[in-house]
Amino acid sequence: MIVFLIYAAIFVASYFIVKFVVHRSVNDFTSLKTVTFGDESAVVPDRAASIISVVAIFLLWGAFTGSKLVPGFLHAPGPFIGDASFTYTATADGVASDDATVTVRVFKVGTDSEDPVIEPGDGWAKNDVASVGAWRSGLIRVDKNDTHGRKEGHKIVAVNGQSIAPGGSVETEFGRVGMSPKGTLNFEPAKGLQMEPIWLPPPERVVSRMAEIASSGYRGSTLWEHLGYSLFRVVVGFFFGALVGIPLGYAMGLSNWFRGWFDPIVEFMRPVPPLALIPLVILWAGIGEVGKIILLFLAALWIMAIAARAGVSGVAISKVHAAYSLGASKFQIMRHVIVPNSLPEIFTGARVAMGVCWGTVVAAELVAAEKGAGMMIMVASKFQLTDIVIMGIILIGIIGFGIDILMRLAEKALVPWKGRI
Repeated sequence: MIVFLIYAAIFVASYFIVKFVVHRSVNDFTSLKTVTFGDESAVVPDRAASIISVVAIFLLWGAFTGSKLVPGFLHAPGPFIGDASFTYTATADGVASDDATVTVRVFKVGTDSEDPVIEPGDGWAKNDVASVGAWRSGLIRVDKNDTHGRKEGHKIVAVNGQSIAPGGSVETEFGRVGMSPKGTLNFEPAKGLQMEPIWLPPPERVVSRMAEIASSGYRGSTLWEHLGYSLFRVVVGFFFGALVGIPLGYAMGLSNWFRGWFDPIVEFMRPVPPLALIPLVILWAGIGEVGKIILLFLAALWIMAIAARAGVSGVAISKVHAAYSLGASKFQIMRHVIVPNSLPEIFTGARVAMGVCWGTVVAAELVAAEKGAGMMIMVASKFQLTDIVIMGIILIGIIGFGIDILMRLAEKALVPWKGRI
């Protein structure tokens, strides 16, 4: 929640700074242009906003993971690391209560650590030592070395002078001291606001892992082979989905019979997530490449059919009547009126379908895949290799974004009349 609030604050501050400070001197006619519905040229991405958005996400990622790539003054408070101590008060049968100190060495997980050396003290309650990893917690049996143990009614009644009972806890400057239902103390060092690397590693760790996998591979295949197989599956599944879906959409948009016949099927299958079809795909097509491509084919099919149908239905009837009045045949109307006017909708559907296919490829590669970005992510997640998981997600996003840019360029080149007719 804190991260989202900071991001929202950065968004608001950046908006006002860019709008009223950076762009204050812009006085040309483009700055006076108002939004016109249907004219895509009226709203274009603000490059400053895009750059600030990406930099803000990177800085937040680095700040809340203690990244070395981010200046130290921007780091969020990290976990406590060092020697922590607290005092407990214990009672036993037939003796006065006594105090002892527990010294806990909090260390970075993955590094070597030794318990601190202390004097036991003069009372019957002896001083104790323990070691706990940062972001972790540990039980501390303080009664083990006390002169009077649990057989003599040993019981802890206070920590740092504050009363404590089974199930309760006391906050100290170094962390929380809790008590289990059986009376054993549990020390949980202060975690700060930074994320534990096992949940969210810093950016440099993800980059180093990507360099490592790019050079030595992962599970017998190079990084480029994994990405290449995923891209191949997505492209093939999308191609066949478009090959079937576009003609189907045209037929539904031009024929009442086709519309009535296929509309229930398309509208029924459209909201069904591709992940729900995995069991059937396995039963019908097996666990090989065919099954994965069929799943991606089904992910793209209904989107492309609906896009083509919407494109045909959206053609202005006045254009058709004008073509008829000029003596155009049905084929000429299809070639010069229906297809050109429906292409913008089809390209929009293609971009959506490609995004859905990229989102489905991870699930498709769950089915006994030996190569692929999705397989790499899922295997890494089983071993809590979060850096590989994040690396895979970033690469899939970058490739998906690159494909979307290519499709925009193709649309701009092939459909230059979009928004103008």
